[in-house]
Amino acid sequence: MSAFRAYLIDKADDGTVAGRLTQLAPEDLDDGEVTIRVHYSSVNYKDALAATGAGRIVRRFPCVGGIDMAGEVVASTDSRFAPGDKVVATAFDIGVSHHGGYAEFACVPADWVVPLPCGLDLLEAMALGTAGFTAALAIVRMEHNGLAPANGPVVVSGATGGVGGLAIDMLSRLGYHVVGLTRKDTETEYLEMLGASEVRLTSAIDLDNIRPLEASQWAGAIDNVGGPVLNWLIATMKRAGTVACVGNAAGFKLESTVFPFILRGVSLLGIDSGFIAYPTRKRVWDRLASDLKPRHLMDVTRVIDLEALPTCFDDFVAGRVKGRTVVRVSA
Repeated sequence: MSAFRAYLIDKADDGTVAGRLTQLAPEDLDDGEVTIRVHYSSVNYKDALAATGAGRIVRRFPCVGGIDMAGEVVASTDSRFAPGDKVVATAFDIGVSHHGGYAEFACVPADWVVPLPCGLDLLEAMALGTAGFTAALAIVRMEHNGLAPANGPVVVSGATGGVGGLAIDMLSRLGYHVVGLTRKDTETEYLEMLGASEVRLTSAIDLDNIRPLEASQWAGAIDNVGGPVLNWLIATMKRAGTVACVGNAAGFKLESTVFPFILRGVSLLGIDSGFIAYPTRKRVWDRLASDLKPRHLMDVTRVIDLEALPTCFDDFVAGRVKGRTVVRVSA
């Protein structure tokens, strides 16, 4: 292995965080049992926060960015993986305190690696990435809690985001009546294409005056934004409804009351896609390759080269991106 390309995030003496394309040597790789030639990575909101310093994401500098990677094993000291195996690795400390997927080679702990499931290729795996895994994990957890299409409609907030859009597609494929909740009044056609039966605007909700119990509407909800929207979703759940809490783009405070929980039996599930281990991680990836594989996955995915990374992060931070962005790291 010779020198290879990487997108390295570092912090200057004045505290400024920025990334740059550079060359790394094999000895720069982090410790781990599995060495991967990375074919594809992806861009998530978290990646953009890390690369721009807009969020305190990176915990070790310098660090190769990219919380997702898919590629081919080139070396392994773990018996579960052999050279030539196609694999996926997402989350854990990847791209945060361990060199990530924005490099042609990566070395990671074997417990972070999942065999590429039959039914997905490496490009599709990164079109899903952490966003798809998170959406699927939310659905799996909600199903385990009793959610089924016959229970009633499921609402997805932050509907045009990576997690939101993929969740709508997955739920629609499973037969749910899906409602997309968005602040973007120009994206109705896009959300209906993904499978939304209805599209509602956040601006039509009086988020400043939410009663402890509002009219019950939803059997389930996947919330990507947090803040007052999550409060409203909890207050509008049907009896025995389930809310999956995924993100906090609109705020991290939970200001609900106990009434939805004790009078309607509402469940609030925290979805931590970062540290879910075997066997759940593999089980979710297997479903992403089968009944949870979005029907419009590649229709909402664009592919960029590693060299284009520096130009794309600001749009993510500003909320100007919909769908998924895959990074072609090596051929």
